[in-house]
Amino acid sequence: MTQDTIEPQQRPQSEPRNGFDRYFEISSRGSTVGREVRGGLATFFTMAYIVVLNPLILGSAVDGDGATLPMAALAAATALVAGAMTILMGVVGRFPLALAAGLGVNAMVAYEIAPQMTWADAMGLVVIEGVIIAILVLTGLRTAVFRSVPTQLKTAIGVGIGLFLALIGFVDAGFVRSTGESVPPIGLGIEGKIVTWPGLVFVVGLLLTLVLLVLRVRGAILIGILSATLLAIVVEAIAQVGPAGGPQGKPDGWSLNVPALPDTVVDAPDLSLLGNFSLLGSWERAGWLVALMFVFTLLLTDFFDTMGTMVAVGQEGGLLDRDGAPPRTKEILLVDSVAAAAGGAASVSSNTSYIESAAGVAEGARTGVANLVTGGLFLLAMFVAPLVTVVPFEAASAALVVVGFIMMTAVRTIDWTDYEIAIPAFLTIVLMPFTYSISNGIGAGVIAYVLLKVVTGKSRQVHPLLYGVAGLFVVYFLRGPLESWLL
Repeated sequence: MTQDTIEPQQRPQSEPRNGFDRYFEISSRGSTVGREVRGGLATFFTMAYIVVLNPLILGSAVDGDGATLPMAALAAATALVAGAMTILMGVVGRFPLALAAGLGVNAMVAYEIAPQMTWADAMGLVVIEGVIIAILVLTGLRTAVFRSVPTQLKTAIGVGIGLFLALIGFVDAGFVRSTGESVPPIGLGIEGKIVTWPGLVFVVGLLLTLVLLVLRVRGAILIGILSATLLAIVVEAIAQVGPAGGPQGKPDGWSLNVPALPDTVVDAPDLSLLGNFSLLGSWERAGWLVALMFVFTLLLTDFFDTMGTMVAVGQEGGLLDRDGAPPRTKEILLVDSVAAAAGGAASVSSNTSYIESAAGVAEGARTGVANLVTGGLFLLAMFVAPLVTVVPFEAASAALVVVGFIMMTAVRTIDWTDYEIAIPAFLTIVLMPFTYSISNGIGAGVIAYVLLKVVTGKSRQVHPLLYGVAGLFVVYFLRGPLESWLL
């Protein structure tokens, strides 16, 4: 059986009504245009938060030259790439899998890569990573690399990124702050108190989002962001809190944006960030070793999720063959790799497949027609990008905490009784938030896994590719003394 073959007993079969039906296999997959539209709408409303959240993550960071990216332009480009790549997936992959800027990867670009170079350099590394993934897909090596990392270690990477995002959310909202002391280095709010108007907005937004999540309300994260933003606008209008930081700021003020109604809601999209990337600048600015490790870490954190996501979505929709693969697996992975490069080329970080697509499948989506709907709505969202400049950190950071929780739920699949995998998983998970670095966590986990297998006489259980990966990470951690010695 080929990857393009679907088990006939999984869904009722019927003859296609027209060429559109035949191309997208609507009838043969037991769906209708109405179900696809409904599914496309559900997927959009469950992941539309990324148009707000991605600019807040990228826009809050500064690069090595102290430059920031404009929020409205980030929002417009985020919506554009998400729309275009989701439609491409629908047309080429013909699979109900939507794409947008990847959470976790964008945090790594913002807080780890960009500070060591310029934004253009950092986005150039994302483009390179996307091209490499495309080559891996076309040559079949992607599956080999995927299999080289143990499943539970891949899970730990996702869990660690979730904790990292949650920490970023708490810090950005001012819920967790530096104490300025050696012990404890961080604490709750200001002098152990969170009784500030922005702090109240964050807590209300977080609790509301969690309640909506428990009640399984579609679009819970987006509703939480919008509700907290409206509350912040009301609070600012009454209390006149003002901004945090700067000569006119104060510790209990708003972070990032002071919430107020914008002068305009609908405007022509600012697409000035498109094409603002440099392929070779990072190799000169940060050094070839650092750039190489960043590309590898982006590769590792980016493409594993896609393979798991497409299988999970396909399983929910009954779209997998006997080998557990969805139809047109190669096309799906190829579009995903193109999306990674496109995200870098548009300065919005790597785009990847979203598990929120499962919401559309639950509403009946089975084909790429749902993607046409979801992608079209993302393209329309470009024209309301000015709304992003209204959202303060305190209103949006709750989403990072909630996403962190969702990503952390996978920790239950790790066998904590098997120390040979539990210890590497633990190091991977805790070092990401504790060192504020995704690559540090992955590197420590890979090295520990290889080391423990070797000392226990189980070196044959380690994939040959993983020895090379561990070696690269050893050099990565030793780059300080190595650079001092070589230079």
